[in-house]
Amino acid sequence: MGLYNNSLKSKGYLFMRNGANITFLILFAAATIFPIYFMVISSFGDPVEAGAMSYSILPSKISFDSYKFFFNFSPHTWDWLLNSFIVAACITVSNVFFATLAGYAFAKMKFKGKNILFAILLGSMMIPVQVTQVPLYILIVNIFELQNTYTALIMPSIVTVYNIFLVKQFMSSIPVEIIESAKIEGCSQPKIFWYIIMPLSKTIMAVLAILTFMAAWNDFFWPFLVTNTMDMQTIQVGLKNFRFANTTYFAPMMAGATISAVPMFILFFSLQKYFLEGVTVGAVKG
Repeated sequence: MGLYNNSLKSKGYLFMRNGANITFLILFAAATIFPIYFMVISSFGDPVEAGAMSYSILPSKISFDSYKFFFNFSPHTWDWLLNSFIVAACITVSNVFFATLAGYAFAKMKFKGKNILFAILLGSMMIPVQVTQVPLYILIVNIFELQNTYTALIMPSIVTVYNIFLVKQFMSSIPVEIIESAKIEGCSQPKIFWYIIMPLSKTIMAVLAILTFMAAWNDFFWPFLVTNTMDMQTIQVGLKNFRFANTTYFAPMMAGATISAVPMFILFFSLQKYFLEGVTVGAVKG
């Protein structure tokens, strides 16, 4: 009887603990999703100034006038979307290519100063991004005079240290014996990389592509610094044009924000398994 009571108490404790965990997760998910939900329902409001908006958690009406206002607001609206896609795509391709090459070199090749160079790269990750913006701006705008060009938007992010670190950690788990066997068979380094390393690294390359595309698409600060005409702005920077000195067109701005979020939703829900792998891929022991 005593064992039975202890069993019931144990089950009751587990039920309460699991119930508390589930409740916490539901509340956390609701708090995370609410800003997105509010953005979407606000986008269906009338395209009036912010002072005339009626804010509500539940939509009082469904109207697509704000979406029409967004696309008719400027002749460069489609340019914003195209610029974002070009910049994000170029940054993604360059990061996947260069980070994979660098990660392979640091993980599997032997050369002088490898550890020192990698330590310097890791040390640079400790420097806040905001600290490097001023010298980078001076370099791009004042010295090379590349303001308001795709080069200025893409070049500073052509490859990131974090992506190199991520690939290096992943490739450290690839057995050295595979590479040594290929060398015995007469494979050169380019062939080893192309025919052996790349097929084994599809997962990390997919994770890099997803995370890099998201970061480049959502970036605001750097495109805001280096663009000074509406035709070269990305969608994130273009949304600021709906805010004026005395008022803001809130609903059209939310319509634009919803449109800009659509690629991220598609990317996440179609490739969410890679997101889950991306959480742990950097923790692979080298």
